[in-house]
Amino acid sequence: MACLALASAALMLAGSWFVWRAWDFLYLPPEDPGQEKIFVIEPGQTFLSIARGLERERLVKDADKFLALAEEKNLTSRARAGEFELSTGWLPERTLEVITRTPGVMARVVVREGLTWWQTAEAIAQAGLVPAQDFGRAAHNAGLLSEYDIPADSAEGYLFPETYLLTRPRNDPGPAMVRTMLDEFAKNARKVWPLGLPGPEKLHKTVILASLVEKETGDASERARIAGVFANRLKKGIALAADPSVIYGLGPDFNGNLKKGDLADKTNPYNTYQRPGLPKGPICSPGLDSLLAAANPEKHDFYYFVAKGDGSHHFSRTLKEHNQAVVKYQIKRDRNNYRSTKK
Repeated sequence: MACLALASAALMLAGSWFVWRAWDFLYLPPEDPGQEKIFVIEPGQTFLSIARGLERERLVKDADKFLALAEEKNLTSRARAGEFELSTGWLPERTLEVITRTPGVMARVVVREGLTWWQTAEAIAQAGLVPAQDFGRAAHNAGLLSEYDIPADSAEGYLFPETYLLTRPRNDPGPAMVRTMLDEFAKNARKVWPLGLPGPEKLHKTVILASLVEKETGDASERARIAGVFANRLKKGIALAADPSVIYGLGPDFNGNLKKGDLADKTNPYNTYQRPGLPKGPICSPGLDSLLAAANPEKHDFYYFVAKGDGSHHFSRTLKEHNQAVVKYQIKRDRNNYRSTKK
């Protein structure tokens, strides 16, 4: 007991000695008034190097005393990599708290369902996370795709739509961001297949179908029914005839005007009017609901659907019924009130 008491007293004296020797450091900020600064901590950076960087930026007065403070609190191994918004007007304990217990400055990016890889790249670039070109290169990186068992030449379809709140990647930001999105896809795919994911080829076909469902659906309640239409057509060998797939094949420069010549173009690998079966690959990254619909299409005997102009579709069993619906809902449509999604 006496030894414990002596040890405790020694620790208290050591702490008191540090406070006495560093009173100016602990209780007077480097600047008054202070100024805000963004401070970057790199992965693997030593705490001494961090402390010296803080001293150079006038965010702490003394690197050695800041290191001693962190050692006293057992926090030298807790500094986090990332960007931190600090102030030269803060006391060192607050600075230490921020760099060891908070994630730092976070970037928020909303990736909506149905975006193509190039639209996703632009959204991520605008959020300041990754330059669009770097993201595009990573999304087509053969080694990375092989790592995730994606049997395609791009990550299209697997860049999962989500609202991401992230620390800006410092090293290899393109691959880091793509991996984050592929990991998010895998997490959500397990909700679709809780007993285990299908093999890469079967999974890829489901993602392709889900991407078509995502692009064709204006009313969320119709996803499984639209998936069922595509499934029926595939079984019968009927062309899917999906405009969004043709548009995807025209690439980022498509001007919004789909022409008859585009529908007749047999060289477009995504032309589902001219080529049987599924298109070459996914035409966007679908959300969870579209993946669920593609994996579990509704059982019915519909082979056609046409947009009604209110976000929903009319489904038909025969070509004759479908042609009548086209006249009613497309040729004679009210152009002033026509819309592709439900309010």
